[in-house]
Amino acid sequence: MTGTQFMKKGQVIFREGSRSDFAFIIEDGQVEVSRRRKDGNIEVIDILGQNEIFGEIGMIDGGPRSATATALQNSKVTLISRDDLNAMSRKDPRAWFPIVKAMSARLRRSTTKEKKYVRNAGFARRS
Repeated sequence: MTGTQFMKKGQVIFREGSRSDFAFIIEDGQVEVSRRRKDGNIEVIDILGQNEIFGEIGMIDGGPRSATATALQNSKVTLISRDDLNAMSRKDPRAWFPIVKAMSARLRRSTTKEKKYVRNAGFARRS
């Protein structure tokens, strides 16, 4: 079931470890993707904006979310279910291209030397 949702600034869209078969496309706003480190601090993995997709791994494999997504601004997102994507891809296999492209871009960024931010007690520092 595809639909649109409005997220308020600070609203958690999904939490690390939760299960879902939905991905999200940001129509407007900004979303932070983060995960809790073993030391208890929060590592900011990415900040996403308009037309970017997130939550695609959980949508594809139905497994637990690998990160937490939080709206950094009031945001509008479109949900795409696994069933919707499968139906679209039966009509046109190119429906998978935006998801593969997004996953490839994230993999590329994760293998570079980019600094990530860690939140601890209300402030950010580079790690």
